[in-house]
Amino acid sequence: MVPRTCFILNPTAGPSRRRDVPALIARHFGTLVADYEVRLTECAGHAVELARAAAAEGFEVVAAVGGDGTVNEVGRGLLGTAAALGIVPQGSGNGLARHLGVPLSLAPALRRLAAPTFSRMDVGVMNDHPFFCTAGLGFDAHVSQHFAQAGSRGLSTYLRVTLREYRRYRPVRVRIDLNGQVEETDCYVLAFANASQYGNNAYIAPLADLRDGLLDVCLIDALPAGRAFRVSLAMALGNLPQSKAAEYFRVPRGRVLAEAPIGFHVDGDYLGHATEFVVELLPLALAVAV
Repeated sequence: MVPRTCFILNPTAGPSRRRDVPALIARHFGTLVADYEVRLTECAGHAVELARAAAAEGFEVVAAVGGDGTVNEVGRGLLGTAAALGIVPQGSGNGLARHLGVPLSLAPALRRLAAPTFSRMDVGVMNDHPFFCTAGLGFDAHVSQHFAQAGSRGLSTYLRVTLREYRRYRPVRVRIDLNGQVEETDCYVLAFANASQYGNNAYIAPLADLRDGLLDVCLIDALPAGRAFRVSLAMALGNLPQSKAAEYFRVPRGRVLAEAPIGFHVDGDYLGHATEFVVELLPLALAVAV
């Protein structure tokens, strides 16, 4: 039987701006004996409220139709409920969808969602902000901040912003306590990965497991041109740990103190600057339907 499903659609995400996604959902779910609804977000944060309401109404699956930001909002709304997170990828990076093996094309994703497998996944939290894919400090957050201001989305825009800001960014000195292991170093990138990639198959932590109760932490203390090339190539090939261009740890929690305010993001959304960060993992805290 098709689970009772509520689709939370971000109408400004990716290709959904140019396609009648509700009609395509109706085409696939309307031919089934299925109880479903489509609800559109109206502003940032609205998907959290819609997801929480859908779970309270007894929907078995609440599906995020959008990018990683929409997935994050829907997932946050479902924490502590019995409903499972579904994903219909419509964003720029689709990091969690790629990790979970969700088809990136709309029709196959909808077919998969009509007969899902249910499981559970870990959830990360940075300074009280839940994340499902990655969170981080430093250059990746800096790029997220400027990408959000770029006026256009997509991989080409992201690469253009990354190359431009690479020439401008300077690392910050930090003290890192990873479950009792303390290190003082410069922080160019400090990524806490629950899933393996940022999106677009850029693997920051290719060995990350959504169900192992641990965060894969990637530290890059400096990024001169030669190492930048090695890191970029290794992320594309999925072998960054083997490249020795970054340092890795696997921990359930961590704390970071920065000498100066440093930018941070969760699931690709820039959230501001801070000097103290507390990160922890909530084991198997969210049900997923994939």
